[in-house]
Amino acid sequence: MDDDRDAPVPPQADPAPARRLRLLVDTPAGRRLSLPAALVLAVASGLLAVLAFPPYGLWPLAAVSVAGLGAAVHRRRPRGGLGVGFVYGMAFFLPLLAWSSTQVGQWPWLFLCALEALATGLLGAALAACSRLVDAHRWTWAPLTAVAWVAQEALRSRQPFGGFPWGRLAFSQADAPTAAAAWLGGAPFLSFLVALAGGLLLAAGFALATRKGAGLKTAAALTAAAALTAVAPLAVPLGATAPAGDTINVAVVQGNVPRLGLGFNEQRRAVLDNHVDATLDLAADVAAGNAEQPDLVVWPENASDIDPIENQDAYDRISEAAAAIGAPIVLGGIVHNDDGTRSNMSIVWDPVAGPVFMYSKRHPVPFAEYVPYKGFFRTVAGWIDPRMAEGIDNVAGFEAGDNPGIVKVGDLELSGLICFEIAFDAETTASVREGAELLAVGTNNATFDTNEAQQQLAMVQLRSIEHARDGLMASTVGVSGFTDHTGEVSQATEFNTAAVIQTDLTLSDRSTPATAMGILPEAVLTGAALVALACAVSMNLRHRRSQT
Repeated sequence: MDDDRDAPVPPQADPAPARRLRLLVDTPAGRRLSLPAALVLAVASGLLAVLAFPPYGLWPLAAVSVAGLGAAVHRRRPRGGLGVGFVYGMAFFLPLLAWSSTQVGQWPWLFLCALEALATGLLGAALAACSRLVDAHRWTWAPLTAVAWVAQEALRSRQPFGGFPWGRLAFSQADAPTAAAAWLGGAPFLSFLVALAGGLLLAAGFALATRKGAGLKTAAALTAAAALTAVAPLAVPLGATAPAGDTINVAVVQGNVPRLGLGFNEQRRAVLDNHVDATLDLAADVAAGNAEQPDLVVWPENASDIDPIENQDAYDRISEAAAAIGAPIVLGGIVHNDDGTRSNMSIVWDPVAGPVFMYSKRHPVPFAEYVPYKGFFRTVAGWIDPRMAEGIDNVAGFEAGDNPGIVKVGDLELSGLICFEIAFDAETTASVREGAELLAVGTNNATFDTNEAQQQLAMVQLRSIEHARDGLMASTVGVSGFTDHTGEVSQATEFNTAAVIQTDLTLSDRSTPATAMGILPEAVLTGAALVALACAVSMNLRHRRSQT
C-alpha cells in the first residue's frame, strides 16, 4: 500500500492550523492484526461489553468494546470479519444472557446466543468490507462504525422470529450522561452516539500505533472528541417536556414466588394468594392511617397464572383484594381463548365491576411462550436430546395480541407493556402515541436471576427519558421500582422478597422529539449504513478489476 499520504509534511508546506486539521481527518488506518490477535481482541471486547451493562454498569466500556471489534476486523476480508464478529458476539451474549439458561436450558441458550452473534458477525463483515473506504477517506471511520452498529441492532431487533433487542448499546447507558440523547432520537440515536465514541477511540488507537510524534496529538484529539460525545447529551433540555399533569398515587405489589415444596398448580395458586394477601395488608395499613390511599395498584405479569376469567375462585380472590383497597388493580394474568390458545394479558380489575379492560401481549417470547416452526424444531431437538423435544411439546401456544400496549383505567391511560416488550422501540412508542400518560411494565423474573431484572429495569429508565414519562416496573420477585422522566430510579426492591412500594407519579401527555420521530432516526442511520456499504463494495470491485 502507498504510505506517502502518511509521510510528515514539511512545516513550510503545512502551516500549523492546516496540520492540526490534517491530524484529525487523516488518521492512519493501520495494518491488519494477525488472526490470533484479532480473535483474542474480539473475545476481550465482547467481555468488556458485558461489563457495560447491569449489574456492573461500567458504561464507558461499551464504547471501548466497539473500538476493539473495529480494530479486530479492520482490513480483513469480509468472511474473516464475519468470523471475528461472530466470536465477539458469542463472547458478549453468552455471559450477558446466561440468565436465560435457567429457564430454557443450555442448548436453547446457546442457540439464542448464536443467533444474536450472527448479527454481530454480519457487522464484522460489513466493517471489514468498508476497510478500503476508510483507508481512502479516513474521516469516515467513526461515523461509519456508528451507523453500521445501528443497522446491526435494527436487524436483530426484528429478525429472526420477531427479533430480540437485548444487549443494544443504548441499554448499557441508563445511568450515563449519554442517556439523555434518547430524548432526541430514541434508543437508536443513543446507540449511534456510543458507537461513534467507539469509532473515535478506534481511530485514536490506530493513530497512536502508526504515528510517532504526530500520533500522540492525534490520539489525544480523537479521545477528547469521544469524551465530548459522551457528555454532550447533558445539554439536552429534559425539563422542557417534564410531566406536568395530574398526580396519582400508585402502589406496586411484589408478592414473591414460593420456591420449594409445591406442585405446579399449587404454586400458581400460591403466587396469586401472595399478591392478594399483600394487597389486603396494604388495605389494612391504609385503614389504620399507616399508608396513603392509592389511586391505582399494579401487580406484575403472571400474578394470576390461573385464568381469573374462567376460574371463579381466582376471580373472587382478586375481587376481594380490589374491594378491600378501594382502587382498580392492573394485573398480569393468563387467559384461555376459545381456539385453545392462551393470551398473556394485562387486566384492569375494577373494585365494583371486576375485569373491565384487557391488553394482550403483542410480542410472545419465541421458544418460551410459543415455538415457531414447531415441527421442525421438535425434530431437531429430538436428535439432540429427547427431553428437549418433550419440552417443546410443553410450550404453551400463546396468541399474539393486535392492539398497542395501552391499558385504560377510567380516564387514565397507561402503557400495559409486558416483560420483554419494553425492549422493542415500536411497542413503547406506539403506547405513548396512543395516549399513555405513564409507563407501566409488568414482568415475571421468577425463572431468571437478578442480572436479567436489573437489565430490564435499565430499559424502563431509558424509555422514561425517551418519552418523558414517569414509569414503573412491577415484578413477581424483583426488581420492582419507579422511574422519573430523567431516568432516576426510586424504591427499587430486593430480589426474591415480598414488597409493596408506593409513590406519587405525575401524568403527562407531552411529546419528545424521539416520540414524534418514531422510527425515523433508526431508518436514516440504517440507510446511511447501507449506502456506505454499497460504496465500499463498489470501491472494492473497482480495485479488484484494476488488479487483473
